[in-house]
Parts: sequence; C-alpha cells; structure tokens
Amino acid sequence: MSSMLRRRGLLAGSLALTAAMTLSACGANDDAATPSDPAASGGKHTVKTAMGDIEVPDAPKRVVVLDTAELDSAITLGVKPVGATHAGTESGFLNYLPKDKLEGITDVGEMMTPNLEAIAALKPDLILTSKIRHGDKYAELKKIAPTVMTETTGEPWKENFRTHADALGKKAEAAKAVAAYEAHAGKVTEALGGKEKAAATEVNVVRFVEGADIRIYGKKNYISTILADVGLGRPAITDKAKDGFSYDVSPEKIDLADAEVVFHSTYGDPEKAKQKQTLDSALWKSMKAVETNKVFAVDDELWIQGIGYTAASRILDELEADLTK
Repeated sequence: MSSMLRRRGLLAGSLALTAAMTLSACGANDDAATPSDPAASGGKHTVKTAMGDIEVPDAPKRVVVLDTAELDSAITLGVKPVGATHAGTESGFLNYLPKDKLEGITDVGEMMTPNLEAIAALKPDLILTSKIRHGDKYAELKKIAPTVMTETTGEPWKENFRTHADALGKKAEAAKAVAAYEAHAGKVTEALGGKEKAAATEVNVVRFVEGADIRIYGKKNYISTILADVGLGRPAITDKAKDGFSYDVSPEKIDLADAEVVFHSTYGDPEKAKQKQTLDSALWKSMKAVETNKVFAVDDELWIQGIGYTAASRILDELEADLTK
C-alpha cells in the first residue's frame, strides 16, 4: 500500500498531451497585435453564459480568473491571466500547474472572497468564474469587466471548458486539447487490457476532509468523469451518493469504501480530517484493496481541486501507472 503522497513526473502520455496543446499563436497577454489578429480590429463576439448572453472581446488581453477550473482552462489554452484567486491551500495556486505558466499572475485573494479592488486595479477586459462561486458578486464584477459565468463547476467541466475557450477566443486550441485528452484516455484503457478489463476493475475515490465526514465519491463529479472516460468500473456504494456527488461516512464505516482499487486524498489538516485515525484502523486494514496493496494516496489539488484538461492529463498518467503495477 502506498501511504505517502507521491509526486510523480509527467509520463509519456502527458508529454504527448502537452505537445498536442502547444500553441503557435501568441498568448492572450502578448502586447503586439498584427493586422490579422482579431484584437487589432477591436472585434467582439457574444458568449452564452449562466447570466445570459455576454459580449466579450474577440481576443481578450487582460484576463482575470476566479476559480481553479478557470485557471486550468486558461493555462491549457495558452493564456496567462493577469490575475487569479488562490485556492485554500498552502501553495496558493494549485501545485500541479507549471510554475513558469504562473509567474507574473497577480493573486487577487482567496477563491470564495476575491478582492474586487485588486481585480479592478488590473484593468481586466474579461473575468471568468461560475455562478455557484460568485453569482452574488456578479453585479459588481460586470462593472469591472465583461464577466463570463458558467452555472456551476465540477461534473460539467468539459462543457465549461468550451465556454471558457469561446470567451477567450481559443476554440481551435480547445479542440486540439480535447482530442489529445480523448486519445490519452483511450491509450490508458488499452494499457489496462481493453474496455472489458477496465470495466471489470472497480475503483473508489475517498477524500478525507477537514471538518467534515469522509467522502466516497459518486459518479457525478470531476474525477468520476475521468474514471468513466477510461471505462473503469465503480462499486455499488457509488450509487448511494447524494445527488451523485458523494456518500459521506464516519471512520467507523470506512469499510463501505472497499473496492478492488482505492485512491484517497486529503483536504486540510490530516489529523483534523481523520486521515491517520482511519488509515490506522482495523476496518481500513481489513479492506480488500489494502490487503492486495491496491490503495494509492494521491494529490488532492490535482485529483479533486484542479478540474480541467491539464489536471486530467496528469491524472490519466497516474491511473495508468498505478493500475498496471
């Protein structure tokens, strides 16, 4: 059993994705605009959002993102925002994102409480976020810059990515990223022995959360869509998840999370999240996945918080590495 969080480098699959997503066009923050650049004409287009149709610049130059999914989308599409909120983590911007892609981005506050003055000071021409996160701040945000909001985050991440790409004027780049991801997921399925063998491998994802019960993830969330794209099986307990999101249990019922393979992550302080207490318990140690060394600790920032194609590529690599051992 792997009991320590392992930081893995990119494997061949994610290198292929990175290559496929390398953009030859100028980034969104480039100062120069050529006659063929839509920004040169100051053109605009309309994007359908959770708050109605919004008119945005064809090629926005100063983008501010207010959540992790929007930051992943921007980085995936070759856009370096001028500002971004940080997640509630010690590392600020999520640690799986390439450091060189984050250099120079201004931190505009914690994700749920963005600093509106700091955002305005950056003079953005586009703001990306979601209604579930910042719907209550929409009136203020739209006074600063055109604000594109998706309805929510998590499970509809692929649809949200298309909205982000539309707003950023990066539809062609988005199509390449999606194609690369789909090819990568197919490669992982084949590495597991094909669709039938993948489907016969039942996988659970468990998250220890500071100040809350332990989550056994259901089928309607970001990480589960990736498992589904690989074609992996899910245990019956996942069907009991509230709204399909998670089935929450105490340490005394952790055996309900048993499966052929279990991945687990921790959000917040491990002690307060009851991680150590649970992993040291007789119930945990009696699980089939533990006895067969098919339990893997994974990075919460990558597997749960990232929510985008750059994160998904890394996750696919880790799935292949762990499930083919």
